[in-house]
Amino acid sequence: MSSLDPTQPPEQDPRREKLREWLARLPARHGMQIESLRSASDDASFRRYFRVDTDSPAASLIVMDAPPPMEDGRPFVHAAKVLGEAGMTVPEVLEADLEHGFLLLQDFGDCTYLQALNDDSADVLYAEASKALIKAQSASRPGVFADYDRDLLMREMMLFPEWYVSRHKGVELSAAELQTLHTTFETLVSSNLAQPAVYVHRDYHSRNLMLIPGTGNPGVLDFQDAVHGPITYDLVSLFRDAYLSWPEERVLDWTIRHWERARAAGLPVHRHFDDFYRDFEWMGLQRHLKVLGIFARLYHRDGKNRYLSDLPLVLEYTLKTASRYHALAPLLRLIERIEEHKPAVGYTF
Repeated sequence: MSSLDPTQPPEQDPRREKLREWLARLPARHGMQIESLRSASDDASFRRYFRVDTDSPAASLIVMDAPPPMEDGRPFVHAAKVLGEAGMTVPEVLEADLEHGFLLLQDFGDCTYLQALNDDSADVLYAEASKALIKAQSASRPGVFADYDRDLLMREMMLFPEWYVSRHKGVELSAAELQTLHTTFETLVSSNLAQPAVYVHRDYHSRNLMLIPGTGNPGVLDFQDAVHGPITYDLVSLFRDAYLSWPEERVLDWTIRHWERARAAGLPVHRHFDDFYRDFEWMGLQRHLKVLGIFARLYHRDGKNRYLSDLPLVLEYTLKTASRYHALAPLLRLIERIEEHKPAVGYTF
């Protein structure tokens, strides 16, 4: 059992013991009850999160364990400052030991958008998420975050043939099929990079947005990979969520409303919605291909099988988008051929 496993008994978890020692050395003003330290969550990386109670009634704090050298807490601290100053509701960083990978954070509670969203709440919650996104994008300037450049966009899509096609589906692509992928990837990247560049969270979706009653929603988490890149990226993460889906006509309505807000805020979006929507769809396709590869890698390399149940929805998004554009027809035919194969199973560590 890995020392990074959040289910591991504390006495067999050296990182957790070091974390407790660090908490014990922090100022008493935080009022932490260190004996209450317990697992809060983990994610698709090596990071873990713990919750610790404080002396204040019904109050708690979050402790992030980002073990070096696998993780680096500095991008989180930097992005929290930038996005917070831009008007997003992000957790305050109360204490940091970046050398050892420990952060003490404000606690936004347990209720994610994924839990809170339903037919009645969706219009309001998505409007609030749209407005928060526009605040961050309006504050954007180059040089603050790394560029979401061609190399990064392409590397992300290459996860699809490596991990989803080859490893998960067990399909060997011919030279002609590899050329089809290469041509499609170049087409998508050219479209993506033609968009105006703004701050990009990169995982702006229902599992990273928190419902905070009585305050400015949403509470935004997991922003350490923020970059400066295409203006539709976070919007497609939000509305074409890998973890839940909505009728297309409803997504279209929300996207139109966001586009109207963005125009009113002076963001450099297309004057015509159909151009904006095409950018939204092609950006989404880049993301969906990446996510198919990531979810397959999480299963086969990291043994995290909970993401397998989310693959069908992401594949559905991919096929629907590819079916709507003539330039993407070769990709559609290729994926349909790949899907004739049953997935390969078994972990690789």
